[in-house]
Amino acid sequence: MKLCIALDNPTLEENLALVDSLRPLGNARSHIWLKVGLRSFIRDGIYGIEALKKYGDYRIFLDLKLYDIPNTMLGALKEMYKIGIDMLTIHTSCGFEAMRAIANLKAGYNDFPLIVGVSALTSFDDLGFEEIYNAKLFSHTLKLSSLAYNAGISGVVCSVEESLAIKRATDKHFLTITPGIRPFNESTDDQKRVATLQDAKIAQSDFIVIGRPIYKAHNPLQVVEQILNETMNE
Repeated sequence: MKLCIALDNPTLEENLALVDSLRPLGNARSHIWLKVGLRSFIRDGIYGIEALKKYGDYRIFLDLKLYDIPNTMLGALKEMYKIGIDMLTIHTSCGFEAMRAIANLKAGYNDFPLIVGVSALTSFDDLGFEEIYNAKLFSHTLKLSSLAYNAGISGVVCSVEESLAIKRATDKHFLTITPGIRPFNESTDDQKRVATLQDAKIAQSDFIVIGRPIYKAHNPLQVVEQILNETMNE
């Protein structure tokens, strides 16, 4: 289970200071992925990603949740490939045709990033999801994940609640990336479907995404060390 730190601070300088504070981790930093979301990328762009790369051998997870017609998404992915990232997100709601085209594009490269599809945002509860999709959250998440798997996508972003069921419906090697992790029972904020580290282990999450419990902590390094101690010693 890999740790993805969500870099959602108000400024690039704060994001870089957070990453710099992790230097004492040494080789353990190779177990950490840095997630650059919409806010940070719009503000800092490619320059921000290049700045992050100077702080060590981190993997970069660019979380822009692309959702458009197939041709537009393919063009965007070709540009994202040039940035030199390691994982990126699309929306599974773009449909099977688009995801199959994206998987075919990926197959043409030896070093293309992992492509993961967002199933249902963890800010959704059952009622809110049904209002938009006219479907039950759990069953529709499984349906979207199966579409992504059959299309050839690397994995999906889902809540811990769905992770194990998705692997059982697809394949144990189909990646599940689970945000909404509150490692030590912190505040849920705007997330509705949250979980602890132990929940994520049981659900066989491949990547856990943690933001506010780290970057809002008084001592982020200590929090990351605690998380790594639990995730690296499974």
